[in-house]
Amino acid sequence: MLRRLTLGCLALAALGTPALADAVTTYKLKNGLDIVVIEDHRAPVVTQMVWYRIGAADEPPGHSGIAHFLEHLMFQGTATMKAGEFSATVEQNGGNDNAFTTSDYTAYFQRVAADRLELMMTMEADRMRNLQLTEDDVTTERQVILEERGQRTDSDPGSLFTEQRSAAQYLNHPYGIPVIGWRHEMEKLSRQDALDFYKANYAPNNAILVVAGDVQPKDVLKLAEKTYGPLAPSQDIKPRARPQEPPQLAERRLTMADERVSEPYLVRTYLAPERNAGDQKTAAALTILAELLGGNPTSSVLAKSLQFQQKKAVWSAAFYDGASVDPTTFGLYVTPVPGVDLADAEKAMDEVLAKFLKDGPDPADFDRIKTQIRASEIYAKDSAEGQANEYGQALAIGLGVKDVQDWPKVLQEVTVDDVMAAARDVLNRDHAVTGWLVPKAKEAAQ
Repeated sequence: MLRRLTLGCLALAALGTPALADAVTTYKLKNGLDIVVIEDHRAPVVTQMVWYRIGAADEPPGHSGIAHFLEHLMFQGTATMKAGEFSATVEQNGGNDNAFTTSDYTAYFQRVAADRLELMMTMEADRMRNLQLTEDDVTTERQVILEERGQRTDSDPGSLFTEQRSAAQYLNHPYGIPVIGWRHEMEKLSRQDALDFYKANYAPNNAILVVAGDVQPKDVLKLAEKTYGPLAPSQDIKPRARPQEPPQLAERRLTMADERVSEPYLVRTYLAPERNAGDQKTAAALTILAELLGGNPTSSVLAKSLQFQQKKAVWSAAFYDGASVDPTTFGLYVTPVPGVDLADAEKAMDEVLAKFLKDGPDPADFDRIKTQIRASEIYAKDSAEGQANEYGQALAIGLGVKDVQDWPKVLQEVTVDDVMAAARDVLNRDHAVTGWLVPKAKEAAQ
């Protein structure tokens, strides 16, 4: 599940703002809860999501994994619900629910028939401030997350490789710590650790409620006032004053060998700017750059050169996601064909990058990619659940509703010069981490 009381006196601050788009309405309660309502009347269903502005990068030192651990514990009981009763109730009402944690936020969601929304809001509001934990709950779930780490990370050399590269990329920022946590710290997480983290951070003034589907905004507002309105805000919410990275002065390199690796590959990541409220131009340029270099397995710059012209790679890709609170990464992957070693593959990749930086993109490819991005943005809006994710994630990292609605336009306004300026700024080996994952002979391992 990886994937962040003064009863009665906190009535609603009737602070509804005009919708920034026809189907999106926003409100804010007196207790600090932000509300986004997305209307979609095509089917009588609704998705409720609660996003907390707290993730793995906000954990206290020495307690890595506590955000994800608490996500698990949130499915235990409250004063009115037994352990496991939350999900069982959702299922009994024909719905489904889950949760996920990232470095920047933790989110919980249910998808049910629209006439079950009040029940979902009542239950979610209940566990926002009234979670109860026993020592047995903590012991059981701690073992679950340790087994999850064993299955998803420790047993997978690719995941371990990613973990090591992230730790090398971020020397000072907590993005270098895995969301699931380091095992030696996970083993020591206690009931008190979980309760302290919960009481400080799980509160209406640290949350965003997103409701998408067959609803009327004013009806959602009334239900939110009834269910979430009485909850007291936390006085312990702290600004996200995270440690930041010092200037990186030289490329960092690592080679990881594991006998479970069948095909070697290389990954290079560069520190890159994130999306910021009111300033998304660079992130948009990097989004298009990633598509140009390695977004398509057959027609991207890396694929055409390395896979089809030089025949040195069986796979290549580029990636970038600017949806983060602090600087993120721009990355490249190359898996060489058998018989081509990683040094030759890396040299060939660097030559392709150098040529791209010199010549720029093919104009037809640039136009095609912008058209494809525009189409994908339109298709994404066809899903109410997808829109709930888009708005919730944006607000959880500090963007606003207007930033979400401006994003397609910002992408379309990107020029070739914008892309090349971003490429020259980001694709700097001095700001990169280059990693090789290679097989290790069993005899040597023994």
